[in-house]
Amino acid sequence: MRKTATILMLSVASSLLLSCGQAPQQSTPADEERTVTPTTTGSKVVVYQVFTRLFGNKNTTNAPWGTLQQNGVGKFADFTPEALNAIKAMGVSHIWYTGVPHHVLVQDYTAFGISNDDPDVIKGRAGSPYAVKDYYNVNPDLALDPANRLAEFEQLIARTHQHDMKVLIDIVPNHVARAYQSMSTPDGVADFGANDDTSVAYARDNNFYYVPDQAFSVPQWPADYKVLGGEAHPAVDGKFNEVPAKWTGNGSRAAQPAFDDWYETVKINYGVKPDGSFDFTQLPAQYASKDWPAHYAFWQGKTVPDSWLKFRDITQYWLAKGVDGFRYDMAEMVPVEFWSYLNSHIKQTNPDAFLLAEVYQPHLYRDYIRLGKMDYLYDKVEFYDSLKRVMQGKGPTSALVETQQRMADIEHHMLHFLENHDEQRIASPEFAGDARKGMPAMVVSATISTSPTMLYFGQHVGEPAATDAGFGKASRTTIFDYWGEPQHQAWMNDGKFDGAALSAEALALHNFYQTLLSFTASAPALMGDYVELHSSNLANNTAYSEQQLAFARYNNEQRLVIVSNFNAQQSSQFDLHIPATLMTNWQLADGQYPLHDKLNDAAYTLQVTDGVGKVALQLAPLASVILEL
Repeated sequence: MRKTATILMLSVASSLLLSCGQAPQQSTPADEERTVTPTTTGSKVVVYQVFTRLFGNKNTTNAPWGTLQQNGVGKFADFTPEALNAIKAMGVSHIWYTGVPHHVLVQDYTAFGISNDDPDVIKGRAGSPYAVKDYYNVNPDLALDPANRLAEFEQLIARTHQHDMKVLIDIVPNHVARAYQSMSTPDGVADFGANDDTSVAYARDNNFYYVPDQAFSVPQWPADYKVLGGEAHPAVDGKFNEVPAKWTGNGSRAAQPAFDDWYETVKINYGVKPDGSFDFTQLPAQYASKDWPAHYAFWQGKTVPDSWLKFRDITQYWLAKGVDGFRYDMAEMVPVEFWSYLNSHIKQTNPDAFLLAEVYQPHLYRDYIRLGKMDYLYDKVEFYDSLKRVMQGKGPTSALVETQQRMADIEHHMLHFLENHDEQRIASPEFAGDARKGMPAMVVSATISTSPTMLYFGQHVGEPAATDAGFGKASRTTIFDYWGEPQHQAWMNDGKFDGAALSAEALALHNFYQTLLSFTASAPALMGDYVELHSSNLANNTAYSEQQLAFARYNNEQRLVIVSNFNAQQSSQFDLHIPATLMTNWQLADGQYPLHDKLNDAAYTLQVTDGVGKVALQLAPLASVILEL
């Protein structure tokens, strides 16, 4: 979710509404050349995040605040066999179709029995995918025939599976649209809030929190903001009928939230009282070491708040339709006991379900993995933020070594990425101004750990998100507006997905990503041990600097040495030293050994003398090598 609330507000809301178990033990930075030995098998997971509404849109009008008719919109049907083949060719194992559940939007679908939404409580015209209106159906914008929209998504699930990839969708347990109204709720399932006692601020089985006896008021708009960009619209009147007012999604208890609040959403109640105490059974701390079947057994026979049951039913509904997993928005704002309950029920249905959560507070990471039974968390605040500073020339590569060592006990669970819908595009001037600066970063991000790698659509062709789209502003690809992404459209090339319309530079960037990610998806060493080579080379090699990063990855099947140069202006020439401990581990006697660069199809030589390895390297600006012994 795009974060418009202040960090302070998030921290206050989280401290009131989280159950965190025992404080986790922080890892101690390791010695030089520390070996990390994960207990991990299988292949490297590569997740392709696609903003579904934008992916297939061929329209190039891009009028700010433009309508669907002006700017166009992508459809489920745009994920053709050609499109899915092109995605699969990048080593992708899972596609996260962002923005699938039916969310609020400014488009008239009343002919299909869908109620109109009020623009006064919608961000943008196409609407935020994190203001879900109906969890039992999909966004009608994405269907060729809105009346058949659910079947069209089911067909996309089947096509994705036929191309040997799994399907992820968003679940947003912390909040729903202020105008939530399911038109598709199965028989016997009550809508959110249908049975709430609205006379009180809180009751355990209420789905929402209320501001009794006060009506909701829309925020006071800033001087530079007008709903729908100032367009005259019969529903834009500065009002939204909600009596009594509900708490806003980020925890604001005001009947009139601020513009920076998530005013288009309302917060879900999980049995957390307004004073922060809990109205449900606590999960014993020892369950941090127990598996999901034990968690599932723990919840049997216990009563839980009604909202827990509703999201259990929602996730089971989508699992039954073939969805293979979920990405959870703002998971840290929902108590960890709920996640133990929900995730163990999901695993009971599909033990292989892929569960990814957005958590931004590092002191909560271990609780949400161990107590909440998350498979993976965003590695945003730790690894991504350090890597961003390196890309921008504002931080040393040593920070990456330190972070990797400190997160060693949970590194497999920390999904790595360089872009997503919340973050700035690398190519944007506000970030790095050059998509190529992401190349060494992607090598490091994708190979330093056993964790999944995520690629955002358009990243591999240097999409810059250079224009204000309306509510969405430059540097981030809009999630609120109808829009077309020029670089992505060039790669799409009118549905051929051959990249023929790309510039030579953008095509080279795509080929780099495809080579790198397809290699990582099949390299057994990347699920094995890690040894950092940075510290010793920094201490003993005057030509090696904080603009380079080197490490080794290996297992019984494969041995790799990986080196990246983050310097965008200058080549770097040095002898990379590999310690005797690693040469002994690899059982290499003195002599010469051929190395093959899997990234650039080039030959190098490893010279072992007196038990110490050495490789002569000359790396061009922003170049990397992946040397296989």
